[in-house]
Amino acid sequence: MELSPSAHVDTFCRDRLPPFPLWPELHFELPELDYPDRLNCAQRLLDDAVERWGADRPCLLTPTERWTYGELLHRANQVAQVITEDFGIQPGNRVLLRGPNNPWLVAAWFGVLKAGGVAVTTMPLLRAAELAQLHDASLPVVAVCDHRYTDELEAADTPGLAVLTYGGHGAQDLTRRCAVKDGRFSNVTTAADDVALIAFTSGTTGRPKATMHFHRDVLANADTFSRYVLKPRQDDVFTGTPPLAFTFGLGGLVVFPLHTGAATLLIEQAPPEQLADLVAEHGVTVLFTAPTGYRAIMAAGAVDRLAGLRRCVSAGEALPAQVWEEFHAATGLRIIDGIGATEMLHVFISAADDDIRPGSTGKPVPGYRAMVVNEAGESVPDGEPGLLAVTGPTGCRYLADPRQTTYVKDGWNITGDTYIRDQDGYFWYVARSDDMIVSSGYNIAGPEVEKALVTHPYVADCGVVGAPDDKRGMLVKAYVVLRADVAPDETTVKELQNHVKQTIAPYKYPRAVEFVTELPRTSNGKLQRGELRKRAHGAAE
Repeated sequence: MELSPSAHVDTFCRDRLPPFPLWPELHFELPELDYPDRLNCAQRLLDDAVERWGADRPCLLTPTERWTYGELLHRANQVAQVITEDFGIQPGNRVLLRGPNNPWLVAAWFGVLKAGGVAVTTMPLLRAAELAQLHDASLPVVAVCDHRYTDELEAADTPGLAVLTYGGHGAQDLTRRCAVKDGRFSNVTTAADDVALIAFTSGTTGRPKATMHFHRDVLANADTFSRYVLKPRQDDVFTGTPPLAFTFGLGGLVVFPLHTGAATLLIEQAPPEQLADLVAEHGVTVLFTAPTGYRAIMAAGAVDRLAGLRRCVSAGEALPAQVWEEFHAATGLRIIDGIGATEMLHVFISAADDDIRPGSTGKPVPGYRAMVVNEAGESVPDGEPGLLAVTGPTGCRYLADPRQTTYVKDGWNITGDTYIRDQDGYFWYVARSDDMIVSSGYNIAGPEVEKALVTHPYVADCGVVGAPDDKRGMLVKAYVVLRADVAPDETTVKELQNHVKQTIAPYKYPRAVEFVTELPRTSNGKLQRGELRKRAHGAAE
C-alpha cells in the first residue's frame, strides 16, 4: 500500500498511522468512490456547492439565525485566514474545536480543513481531565472554543495551547478577528489520504481511542450511506441531537446535507418536546437522533409535530422493534436504523423504506461488506451469533494505539458487537460483545432483556448488566426508571420479572432489580453500561 505525497508540513498524523499490515482492507468499488489523489473535502462540500448551486441557498439555520452557503463559505475562509495569518497554523497542525452545535463551530471546522489542518472536534460536556487526555493524544496547536465553554478548557493541563474563543464580545474573539479579514482564501491542496480529522471514541471504559480519518473518508460516507440509503434531496432540511464531535452528528448534520445542497437546522440543546416544536416550526424533513429520542418524543405526546418529516434516522445504540412499531403506528414514518462506529466514521449496515425489517439493523450499505465470525475469524452459519466484521472504503486507523491489533484482524474491522445474520442477509443485533452476561452457563444479552423490559407500561427507561454472584457467577441485574405514579416496591419488581419471563426465555429474567431516577448516558445518548457494571460490582462487594 502506498500513500499519496502529503501536503502536511507537520507530519504528526502520518507518522502515527498504524503500520500498513495492521490496516483493514479498503475497497472502492462504487464509481462515486473513485476520488482524485489531491482532494480537500472542504472544497468539495462547500466551495464546489456554492459554484454548483449559488451562494444564496439556505445552508445553516438556528432558531434565531440563517446562513446561506455563500455566508458559510465567506466565514470559513475568514476562519482559515485567522488561524493561518494570526496563529501560524500550518498544514498538518491539529486544531481542537469545542462548542455546541452552532454555525460558528461549522465555520471553524471548514476553516481548519481549508487550511490543511486536522480538526479535533470534542464533546462540549467534557471536563478538564478529559480534555487534557485528548490534548495529550492529539497535541493541538490551537483550540477554537465557544466563549461559554472555556472554563474546563482553561482548567485543563494543556501546556502551550493557544485558546481562541468565538461568539463573545472581546476584541480578540474569533468573530471580531474574522470581521477584519477579506474572506478570500486558497484552499490547501491536500492529498485524498491526508488526515482531515481525529475523532475520539465515546467508549464508556478505558482511555478514549483517537481515530484518524482522511479527506476521502469524509466524502465516502456521503457517497455510500447517504447516497444509497438516506437518499436526501436538495429541498430537505436536516436536524438532530448528536453533537458534531460524534461522527454520527458530523455526517448527519453537516456532511450529508451539504453534500446534496440541502439545509441543516443546528440545535444547541433541545429536550424532546422542544425538538418536536423546532421540527414543525422550521419545516424539518430529515431527523437524526438516538432511539431514546424517538421514545421520549412519543412519551411527551409530541408526535403530531413531526408531520413534515419524510426521513428519520436512528443510531448510537440498537433500535428496539417495539419502539420502531410504536413510532410507525403513531406517525406512519419508518425509522432508518443503522450501525456505525467512530472507527468507520459513519453507518455501514442499514435499511430504508420497504427493505426495513423492524428489529433488524439491515444489510451492508452499498460499498461495504459484512459477515459474522467466531473468535478465530471464521464465518459462522446464518442464525448463529458471532462477532460482526466489516470492510469498506473507510476503516479503523488508531493514532499510535496498540489496540489497533484488537480492532482489525485479517483485514476486517471487528466492531465489538455480537450479531446474527439471517438466511436473507439481514443482520440482527444481539449485544456489545462485552455486554454478554454469562449466568449459570447461559449466555444472556443485556440489551435483549432491556428490550423486553421497555415493553412494559411501567418502564420509562432501563439498563441491564451482569452483577457478580457466588452461585451463578453472574446474575442479570436491571436498573429501571419507572414512569410517574408507579410505586418502586417489591410488587412492581415481581410484575416486571414476570413480564420478562413471558416475553423472552424465562432464564433471562432479571433476578435483581434496582429502581433509579435516571441512567448514566454519554452526551450522544448512549447508555453507559460500563458505569452500571461498576455500580453493580460495587453493590455486590
